[in-house]
Amino acid sequence: MSILAESLNQGLLHGAWAVLLCGPVLVATVAATVFVVRRRSLAPASDAAQAPDQLFWDLFLGSSVALPALVIPALVSPWAGLVLAAAAAASGIAAYRGSPRILAWRAGRREHRERLSAHQAARIQHEELMHRWQRYELDPGFSIDYPALTDVRLPETSALIKAMRTADQLRTASHTGYPAAVGSLAASLAAAERAAGIPAALPAERAG
Repeated sequence: MSILAESLNQGLLHGAWAVLLCGPVLVATVAATVFVVRRRSLAPASDAAQAPDQLFWDLFLGSSVALPALVIPALVSPWAGLVLAAAAAASGIAAYRGSPRILAWRAGRREHRERLSAHQAARIQHEELMHRWQRYELDPGFSIDYPALTDVRLPETSALIKAMRTADQLRTASHTGYPAAVGSLAASLAAAERAAGIPAALPAERAG
């Protein structure tokens, strides 16, 4: 009787060690494999010809790690294999259900970074455009040679002033439309310069 109890205790101990050692590897591998496969299935099909190959390699790499992490403990202790199989199934279901939320969160973070980058680039361009515009107001030579750039009665100059106001308003609030407003400002300034008869190379030479 004592021999049976000792054998049972040793089996439980070996199974517990097998679960502790292989469990995290198995759970992480199954979750990662399901997440990768799910991500590819939800992503836009950019290259349908490569999709089967990518699926094969994802499953192959995942199974090459997950199967040994499940089979070896199961050979050591059957109950350990059952526990690990249940844990693997639970992690796979959780990864499958949670993948859309995780992907949406990552996409939101990526869009936020891109929006900040675009806003920063627009701020730099905005400052350059305003510096270029201020020369027509502050430089006496420019004011005398090209008075049309400060004459709001002209349609192009009036549109330029409106574009400047719009860009200034959106800049302070970090508005998503700020980069487009700066692009409109650049186009309006170029149109006003053309209408005033300013040579195309002159603003770039002055900026340099």
